Amino acid sequence: MCGIAGIFSAEQTGVESLREKLSRMSDALRHRGPDGEGIYVESGEGPELGLAHRRLAITDASSGAAQPMHCLDRYRIVHNGEVYNHVELREQLQGLGYTFHTRSDTEVLACAWDAWERDCLERIDGMFAFALWDHREQTLWCARDRFGEKPLYLHYDETTARLHFASEMKALWAAGIARIPKEPMFLHFLSLGLTFHPQFPELTFWEGILQLPPGHLLRFRPSERELDIERYWDLDK
Repeated sequence: MCGIAGIFSAEQTGVESLREKLSRMSDALRHRGPDGEGIYVESGEGPELGLAHRRLAITDASSGAAQPMHCLDRYRIVHNGEVYNHVELREQLQGLGYTFHTRSDTEVLACAWDAWERDCLERIDGMFAFALWDHREQTLWCARDRFGEKPLYLHYDETTARLHFASEMKALWAAGIARIPKEPMFLHFLSLGLTFHPQFPELTFWEGILQLPPGHLLRFRPSERELDIERYWDLDK
């Protein structure tokens, strides 16, 4: 279990302000990753962005596998979970000419995205929630595994075009997101025992805070103020 968090914005607030918020978010996720902490901030011209990671080292415990990970001089990635078939995927990618510098499944994940883009999600066997920043395309991609074993919560402010995400809601509150109850959800829980809305799985118990539903992919282009969420997998009933 690791913890991931991030802030992406079309507007500039300053590197120190962004790093301070990411540090608070990371501290809120400390229990998810006792083996290390990493923060990456990018500000100046263009979108402002930051990624944070709390590490529980499993597949590759070396410092080279620390996150946020920089891959192929193009991607920054934070990943919570495990890709069970990363050895097989690494062999396929090596056959395509990719070179690996770690034994980490996170590096495999980034290279798989570079090779197959969103189609790589069909090839992955595992439990995961990840955020990948494509510097060349200035696009953020977030995905969650098919059955939602790994969590990912979101808050998007359409006015400022600022996206916050994290493995737990407490990290969003640490960043200053308001903690306002969504009363209908509490009513559903108290009357029916439902912990999620059967028709709208993205809803949570708090106003403005959503969860990326299982089997879904998020695309965010800060400069264009464009956020889309789509299903990439569904159970064939």
